[in-house]
Amino acid sequence: MPKIRISEAARFLGVSDDTVRRWTEQGNLTALKDDSGRLAVDGLELAQLAREQAQLPEDPARVGSSARNRFVGLVTAITADTVMAQVELQCGPFRVVSLMSSEAVRDLGLELGSVATAVVKATTVIIETPKGKAVI
Repeated sequence: MPKIRISEAARFLGVSDDTVRRWTEQGNLTALKDDSGRLAVDGLELAQLAREQAQLPEDPARVGSSARNRFVGLVTAITADTVMAQVELQCGPFRVVSLMSSEAVRDLGLELGSVATAVVKATTVIIETPKGKAVI
């Protein structure tokens, strides 16, 4: 079972180290010791808590879609020329960048600060792990 140190767990959940320690004291997370003897939590338990606590804003589109990866956020940057544009969204802690035609930016009415949904439907998703950790 992967053990995640308290500071890393806090970073993944977007809370303070003290909050994670308090959750272990309250029994919301099980406190463990890592190989160095430092306080840690179970990786699976942390992942389940992260999933439960993840709250993105409601998707304003309310459309049926086969794409499951939908990120609602705010437009933070638009770089456009006469043909193409780069649009950046801040979706919770995630920055999502899309390349599209400048015409699409105009047709969608995208502007800085507007709400938009990034829909990702990919045939390839690359998963990486920290260097030196074996994946079995």
